[in-house]
Amino acid sequence: MTEAAAQPQSAEPIVRLRSVGRRFGGVHAVRDVDLDVRPGERRALLGPNGAGKTTLFNVISGEFPPTGGRVELFGQDVTTMPARRRAKLGLTRTFQTSRLFLGLTVEDNLYLAALGPRRGHLRAVRLQRRDGPLRERARELAERVGLEDQLGTTVGSLSHGEQRQLEVGMARAGDPKVMMLDEPAAGLSRGERVLLTDLLLGLDRSITLILIEHDMDVALRVAEHVTMMHDGRVIVEGTPAEIRANQLVHDLYLGSGHYSDE
Repeated sequence: MTEAAAQPQSAEPIVRLRSVGRRFGGVHAVRDVDLDVRPGERRALLGPNGAGKTTLFNVISGEFPPTGGRVELFGQDVTTMPARRRAKLGLTRTFQTSRLFLGLTVEDNLYLAALGPRRGHLRAVRLQRRDGPLRERARELAERVGLEDQLGTTVGSLSHGEQRQLEVGMARAGDPKVMMLDEPAAGLSRGERVLLTDLLLGLDRSITLILIEHDMDVALRVAEHVTMMHDGRVIVEGTPAEIRANQLVHDLYLGSGHYSDE
């Protein structure tokens, strides 16, 4: 039995959405979405541009509330809870556009990420090398995402792929229970996508992973369960094999010959 198959299917969902919707004026970006993600699961949200994936991410993470429905995290109703409180519960995410501190080093970015969820909302920050435990945590995170040789490098000098690796490391900094990644492979070279895929496959099973990804090679290798969205709605759910074989998915998104097992 694989590690994925060993995950208890009867476990209560760590993320649960019921009839979730989000409108912007008269535009329905998300409509009546039900979603259950269980502890340790690897879930991909797929769909064409405008399908509502990032809007749904924003609703789950608390960037803005739904205009209808209910959001539960870790067994509690968080529908109206702000993003910072959800982060303290154990949810972390990345964004399509990088939110790194480009003028600081790799180590300092990871240090700040490790510091963030542990303390108050506003406080003085020490960047001295002697700030031991959190500095050690930053170095450990750098090693986990393959940046141990770049600790003193200014983030603005990193390649795009290395910046994506750093974002994953920062998302891991607070020992999250749920990590949400929004298009982590966007703009990466083929080699960088391979490194990112290996990094995601190596994540500890204590972390539940939800990702939006347009690169099907990455998404269908990493995910165990796939939710396909179109026009703000969930249209198909299944395993990667079921998604590859689904004619509706091909008609709406993949197209003939889009996916390759290479």
